[in-house]
Amino acid sequence: MTAPLHNPRTPAAEIDSMFCDRWSPRAFSPESLCVEEIASLFEAARWAPSCFNEQPWLFIYAVSEADRARFLTALVEKNQAWARRAPLLLFVLARRRFNHSGKENRHAPFDAGAAWVCLAFQARKLGLYAHGMAGFSKERAYEVLEVPEEDYDILAAVAVGRHGNPGDLPPELAAKESPNDRKPPDEIADEGRFGG
Repeated sequence: MTAPLHNPRTPAAEIDSMFCDRWSPRAFSPESLCVEEIASLFEAARWAPSCFNEQPWLFIYAVSEADRARFLTALVEKNQAWARRAPLLLFVLARRRFNHSGKENRHAPFDAGAAWVCLAFQARKLGLYAHGMAGFSKERAYEVLEVPEEDYDILAAVAVGRHGNPGDLPPELAAKESPNDRKPPDEIADEGRFGG
């Protein structure tokens, strides 16, 4: 068991503590997740909003040692080094076309992002952490997941589990194993117009 982590994040306005509590560690405990925990993550994602209620997201996940090893081959080496300890690996996909019309759904990645963040917040409610990753080979991910590229866009990889021992990380990653800060509010929201 690791010592409680000091979280230095301070919000600039009143918000629920869950927003500052969510962060993306790299130190994961290899302790397995139970079936109910995994079901709870995807149940939270299921309730995300979406354009035309299409729910265009798809999560393809791995819990067995063999499947996780296969998923790892799609990650860049730097992510493989720490993600291998996570008991749950998954990829977030977005269906490219609307079911109701067959037309391109340009909102699908936005909607899949909403589903992913629901999963990430539910992870924290369960005492788990979810770390999203852009560092993966799309080409290899399509092979590993056996997903038809014409139908789905693979957006991200995610590692989920309990926080582990930072000492298990390479030194350069262990040094960064704490919640990071955010830009100030005036850098992320403009009133009225760009630069307003």
